[in-house]
Amino acid sequence: MSNALQTLTQLLKKDQRLIIDDHLAKNKIIELALKFDKELLKLLLSSPEIKKTFFQEVENILVFDKIKFQSFVSNKQFLPDSFTKYKNKIGLTANDNYLSDSKEVVLAWPYKDCILEGGQTKEDAKRQEIFWNETLAPDEIDRLLTPKVLTNFQKYDCGKEVPINDILPNDNLIIKGNNLLSLYSLKERYQGKIKLIYIDPPYNPDSKSNTFVYNNGFNESTWLTFMKNRLEVAKKLLTPDGCLIVAIDKNEQVELTVLLKELFRNYEIHVITIVHNPKGTQATGFSYIHEYAIFVVPDNKLINKKKLILNDKTSWELIKFHSERWREIVFIP
Repeated sequence: MSNALQTLTQLLKKDQRLIIDDHLAKNKIIELALKFDKELLKLLLSSPEIKKTFFQEVENILVFDKIKFQSFVSNKQFLPDSFTKYKNKIGLTANDNYLSDSKEVVLAWPYKDCILEGGQTKEDAKRQEIFWNETLAPDEIDRLLTPKVLTNFQKYDCGKEVPINDILPNDNLIIKGNNLLSLYSLKERYQGKIKLIYIDPPYNPDSKSNTFVYNNGFNESTWLTFMKNRLEVAKKLLTPDGCLIVAIDKNEQVELTVLLKELFRNYEIHVITIVHNPKGTQATGFSYIHEYAIFVVPDNKLINKKKLILNDKTSWELIKFHSERWREIVFIP
């Protein structure tokens, strides 16, 4: 086993993505292996010894044993954690691993492994929500998320309606309908091409007497499933340097931040506070005058912090600034 350990260690050091603070990052190796990362698999196949250990030939096809590989990498003899233990970081740990770095510690709730069909119209608010389990109902999910035909197009130029000959890549689109189905329909054409996504989801407030036009009849589990479904496909639309911005208030800000950290593990999460109601409200004995804009970016260098500190910037002005910077924006109301 020692030879295989040494061989695999030297092999993995060739991939700079797997090195953090001059050491191999165990969690990153496992994450890429479970995703069948193409570059990682090519690297493993380059060594006859490693190829023989973790690949099996089935009718002239090589099959990667990711479970065996994960168990091997998780072994204490491979990449012991002592050199990173408590280094330059404060946080909760389990088995000497930080919870924030562990794939085993996630935000959990009922129906998390489901797709929520419901939308946000008044008609959707009245109906019984439908959940499709990813394991038990793959056919229903495939039908639901298959790209849909968009109809009743109207095109405007300088405020006047013009004939439609084609939909060009640089055309601005406003799509009316279920945003989950719209996102999956857009994915076929715009995957990896969107530089900025701004999401203004239903806030799921405590009060059921509000007049907010979104469907806010969700309990927390349903709301989290609703958000997870849409954030997963939104991530696929982003360019490698793309930014996601989510507007939210105090009711779900904490849960949403944890969910974003789980879905966007290689991104940085920044939260900006926006004063939206200076007079506040005393209905519950507390005065809530803030909303939040959560910025999800792959590299903190992409954000001009001096621009974001200004108190007189409203949420819309912030979005306008970033749309000018990234040149493209997708609204998911």
